[in-house]
Amino acid sequence: MSIRSKILRELEKKPRRLGELKSMLGNDKKVQRAVEELVESGRVQYKNGACFLTRGGLADAALPCRLVKLGENFAFASQADGPDIFIPGRGLNGAMPGDGVLVKLFDKPKVAGSLEGEVLTVTEPRDTFVGVVVAEKGKLFLSPDDCPFLRLQIKKSAAGGVRPGDKAAVELLERGSDYADHRAGVAMRFGSAEKARQCVRALLYAAGRSRQFPDKVKAEARTIAEPGPADFKKRLDLRAEPIFTIDSAETKDIDDAISISASADGWQLGVHIADVSHYVRAGSALDKEALERGTSVYFADSVIPMLPRQLSNGVCSLNEGVDRLAFSCIIQLDKTGAIQNFRFEKTVIRSRVKGVYSEINALLAGAADEALVEKYAPVASQLPVMAQLYQRLAAARKARGCIDIETDEAKLVLDEEGRCVELEKRQRGLSERMIEEFMLLANQCAAKLARIHKLPFVYRVHESPNAEKTERLRDLLHLAGLNASFKGDAPTVAELAALLDATRGKPLERAVHMGVLRSMAKACYEPVPKGHFGLALRDYAHFTSPIRRYPDLAIHRILSDYCAGVSARELESRYIAFAAEASERSSAAEVAAMQLERSADSCYKAEYMATHLNETFAGRVSGVSRHGFFVELDNTAEGFVSADTLGGEPELVEGFSLRAGRRRWQLGEQVFVKAVAANVALGRVDFELADAAAE
Repeated sequence: MSIRSKILRELEKKPRRLGELKSMLGNDKKVQRAVEELVESGRVQYKNGACFLTRGGLADAALPCRLVKLGENFAFASQADGPDIFIPGRGLNGAMPGDGVLVKLFDKPKVAGSLEGEVLTVTEPRDTFVGVVVAEKGKLFLSPDDCPFLRLQIKKSAAGGVRPGDKAAVELLERGSDYADHRAGVAMRFGSAEKARQCVRALLYAAGRSRQFPDKVKAEARTIAEPGPADFKKRLDLRAEPIFTIDSAETKDIDDAISISASADGWQLGVHIADVSHYVRAGSALDKEALERGTSVYFADSVIPMLPRQLSNGVCSLNEGVDRLAFSCIIQLDKTGAIQNFRFEKTVIRSRVKGVYSEINALLAGAADEALVEKYAPVASQLPVMAQLYQRLAAARKARGCIDIETDEAKLVLDEEGRCVELEKRQRGLSERMIEEFMLLANQCAAKLARIHKLPFVYRVHESPNAEKTERLRDLLHLAGLNASFKGDAPTVAELAALLDATRGKPLERAVHMGVLRSMAKACYEPVPKGHFGLALRDYAHFTSPIRRYPDLAIHRILSDYCAGVSARELESRYIAFAAEASERSSAAEVAAMQLERSADSCYKAEYMATHLNETFAGRVSGVSRHGFFVELDNTAEGFVSADTLGGEPELVEGFSLRAGRRRWQLGEQVFVKAVAANVALGRVDFELADAAAE
């Protein structure tokens, strides 16, 4: 029997991946050639790595999807365009979450109007899984983090010395038609799953994030020298100006510095940003790696940088007392704080002081000691001027209805061994708010210049809420007893800002602020200027953090060429495709980084709560479902109270509260809970209600 006939016989049974056919039939080159001939003849279709017969309409019936959720007896497959498809357990054929699959729809789904189907074949197998090693019946298994009920058997010959309770990554070595037939080998052992630091290492591994850079990138970084006189030519020399930086005490990658002066007409504000694009050239190894990473990732006491430390903490960072290349936005503002004009300049600066938020706050409050007064003497005259301008900017922000959502960000305190020993709610003081407003101004100027001159660009876009999310918000507000009517089909930014202000500092603050946040579109990067709904600004982009965000680096490159006099036609030729790619990839990288940072924080919070089991805490109900409700503590840790522990039949009341027996718990309500379990590996904390006396 010929190779072609054997291939057709196998495809009669079911679609196969090309790799499967090569493994089954041997002689890779002959199989490859035979498949190509069958595709050319029209008898076989090849799509997303899978081969299947074209007769009988199978090609049209097979939908390329990705398995996005796996339950114990079901899964969902996501299409590129279209609703998710329900896959019953019997139709999974061993597919794993994250696999690219071909799905055939059932003619008669059990639920009318729904999409149901079965997995025909896996086209893009996901091979790496991270989880906790468990022992059952004398064998080792991995319980994956994203489906902990699953058990992937670890081959004894490929166990790599792991023990039960270890956090580990495995690769699937063998796939069967059922999960029980899968076999895995250990790719990386991280250590105890009860230690947050090891669990975060596993998260980074699963996300493909590493502190280490490829050799080519490191070699390129080593060739970059400190700036010297040759670099200062054709730059505005601002080294005599009292320029300084303000960041948190632990910051080492310093992107931005400021200078300010007042006049009878208003203020001149200088926002001086590290000129990263001078060092990271288009098409270089550094640039390709930065685009791939998209952003730096921050968690606990660590950072996974977008650029090697020689740049991020060294030659690019605006460190105190050294000459640095900057891209400066010089802004003229009137007495109300409104922008009158601005310009962008390539500059050389020298920061006078490495300012720290807490220290600046103490100085502004008149609570600084002599040492602090002496440290900030070179820039002391600028501090009250900054505060004056900030007051004008804050008033303008409030007047235009800018949305200011209260979110509880945690500061994680670690000991010498990297264990989380304290959780603190991070506070924003006056200096933090001042710097935020000054950066907003520079970002506006960059976007306005690009829009007016029709430059290819990467804008920060935030669109208004859609109808479906607006309706959900109305329901929430109605149930909370608040005004749920808006003048139009969708709320204006001023209407949402008024809601936030009305609940600030009240029991319903968390529920309403989170409801407003969920009602809004997610901010992203786009090459088209659509404005920023949340900030109530027509023009907005990210210009101020090129060390740690690729979109900022991208627009620095575009603006640098514009300022150098490159023609409009040449700018379009160089950057139209680049701006589109940078926007798309940066948006995806941002989402992935945020998810990673949240997961890492959850592991550390669970580690902290594991040392406080059986203790009672005050908190507020932060989310409800028919299975129970979430409670957020004052220290920002969040845990789940299972409905099974409440007594009585649980009933979800209009999505706003949970009733069980004679009790009812609603969003924003204060409760007292006892921590009863903490799973560091999954970043999960379980609570039970404290006794009635405690409440």
